[in-house]
Amino acid sequence: MRAWVLALTAGFFLLSASSANAEQQFITVASTTSTEESGLFGHLLPGFTKETGIEVRVVAVGTGQALKIGERGDCDVVFVHDKPAELDFVAKGFGIGRREVMYNDFVLIGPGADPAQVGRGKDIVAAFRKIAQAQAPFVARGDDSGTSKAELRLWQEAGVDSTAARGGWYRDTGSGMGPTLNTAAAMDGYALSDRGTWLSFKNKQDLKIVVEGDRRLFNQYGIMLVNPVKHPEVKQALGRKFIDWLVSPAGQQAIANYKINGEQLFFPDADSRRPGA
Repeated sequence: MRAWVLALTAGFFLLSASSANAEQQFITVASTTSTEESGLFGHLLPGFTKETGIEVRVVAVGTGQALKIGERGDCDVVFVHDKPAELDFVAKGFGIGRREVMYNDFVLIGPGADPAQVGRGKDIVAAFRKIAQAQAPFVARGDDSGTSKAELRLWQEAGVDSTAARGGWYRDTGSGMGPTLNTAAAMDGYALSDRGTWLSFKNKQDLKIVVEGDRRLFNQYGIMLVNPVKHPEVKQALGRKFIDWLVSPAGQQAIANYKINGEQLFFPDADSRRPGA
């Protein structure tokens, strides 16, 4: 009799646990590799889940891929960093309620020997021209990410056809920021990186920041809900809670608090009216 009661009790608890797991609230966020590889999500998400009970499952890919995931309705929220592409995503009805969340900047990374002699200047376009003229190794992501798109715009402004140089001094990895920086380290090459991933990158070897501070290196991050009219399966209420938390004073402070070796990686600007941001 006692064994039967114990078995019944165990079954009850297993069923309860299964029901609790089934009812666990979660959302899927398609985001950039920079938010994942910099460690930002590891810092932010436990606090959000503790406060709301909502688990956030991140799909970390390039911005272009993240937006395509949103177009298909395979996520609830998109959190990326290419404003023109984000605005186009909203204009086409794939996303709603875009909010600006935070910013940091891009930096040009290069070998200590600095074969292109770009120095520690602030003119990123002039630096790109020098790299092309010297035919110094440049490692690109080539993955349709926000960083890749920013880099290609800079080559265009510099008047350099990076496509024609592909396979020579210009190499693309077709992968995230971390693997791209690893390749640059192995090749003693240059690379454009978001500052957050660079600061958290462990395999720096002889690489260093060679250009920073140009206004053209400003890097804005935006977030939006996937349009539930196009995709009724989108978890609208839960997704909005995540967005609202990120732009709230609590979420913005959590972003500001994330530092590596005392250096802040991202700067909250949800209430900012920064011109051109």
